[in-house]
Amino acid sequence: MRPPSRKGQPVIVEFSIYVVDVNSINVEDMDFRVDMFIRQTWIESRLQLPDDIFEEGDNHVTLPPEFFDNLWHPDPYFLNSKVTEIAELTHKFSSVTLYRNQTVRYAARMHAIIACQMEFQLYPMDIQSCPIYIESFSYSNQKVRFKWSEAGVTINPELKLLQYNIGEPLRLEETNGLMIDKEGNFSRLVVYFRFERQIGHHLIQTFAPSSLVVMLSWFSFWLDLDAVPGRVTLLVTCMLTLVTMFTGLRADIPPVAYVKALDLWMAGCMMFVFAALSEFVVVKVLDKQYQMNKSRAQEAIPRIIPVRINGEKGSCGTVAAWEGSGVRCRKVDLTSPASPPATTPAVHSNPAAPTHLVGERRQSILQVAWLDADTGQERVLWREIDKLSRIVFPALFLLFVTLYWPVLLLKTKSSSH
Repeated sequence: MRPPSRKGQPVIVEFSIYVVDVNSINVEDMDFRVDMFIRQTWIESRLQLPDDIFEEGDNHVTLPPEFFDNLWHPDPYFLNSKVTEIAELTHKFSSVTLYRNQTVRYAARMHAIIACQMEFQLYPMDIQSCPIYIESFSYSNQKVRFKWSEAGVTINPELKLLQYNIGEPLRLEETNGLMIDKEGNFSRLVVYFRFERQIGHHLIQTFAPSSLVVMLSWFSFWLDLDAVPGRVTLLVTCMLTLVTMFTGLRADIPPVAYVKALDLWMAGCMMFVFAALSEFVVVKVLDKQYQMNKSRAQEAIPRIIPVRINGEKGSCGTVAAWEGSGVRCRKVDLTSPASPPATTPAVHSNPAAPTHLVGERRQSILQVAWLDADTGQERVLWREIDKLSRIVFPALFLLFVTLYWPVLLLKTKSSSH
């Protein structure tokens, strides 16, 4: 039976925990393993301790753990633990200490696997808040009440984790938990461990390489359009590299039904590479149209062949222009090159060739090429798109980076509170 107390007053049991190690933070099973020393202290008013069991000058005596079974003791348990056991080598690492003022302290080295409901929306900058619930199993809060001692929960200062930092100070709570199956409120202690993932590993393994792959895809804008194998190989290799990298990263965390921050980053990088590949397809189609229009326009221009035709009254200097199946003659003043040539009627004309054909073909060329009004040089649309892409793509990627990181950092900061 529990120690007697005043009517309506529960027995106070104080707890303190010293965390030795936290290891095996398993994101797939969503749990973590903790090794700790746990201490419970309460007053047993029924103890009658003779003075001869204390050594001279001591106010306490430490007994073997077998003596613990002869005493009343509280029955705490870890509410959200998967496995809990006392460490042992040749015997269990536990002890019972009795004080002259009838205080009993029980200490044990334990390790437990604690379940934790993890959230990965901000992965790889997620912060996992993992509580440990300590609750009385048999005694309601009217019989036994747990409370944290002054020491509370302390962490080994030499404790280091591979991918996480343990946020301090730890948050401690003393609450009452309603257990429907046990019909009553039970005293409960809660300690929250905050695991902050270190971003350095992912900066080196994920963010920096993927950014370099995106920048590498921009080199295709400086390659000539005739280098089709080079541009296609470069862009497809960049896309496959990102897909392979993304597939490997998904193996580090369990499959979840929501979008993670890393998914947005990798999707953005792949969209930029895909856009560069789409840009190449567009400029290639425009170049093909430009070459077709250019060849048709050249075919429509009359070919002028200088010949000499004898007239009825002698010979005169003329040039003959071949246009389709018709021949057109123009008289040229050989003595005065600057004088305008006199055009004679066509010898043979082709009625099937419309006069507005050249105008229409020149108009079609203007769709993919035009003359610069300032320099008078021809400007081709696909070349202008390549030049513009050299500026637009880096600017948009810089905008994506400047939006991604501040938003992610703000959400991470807000989730830590």
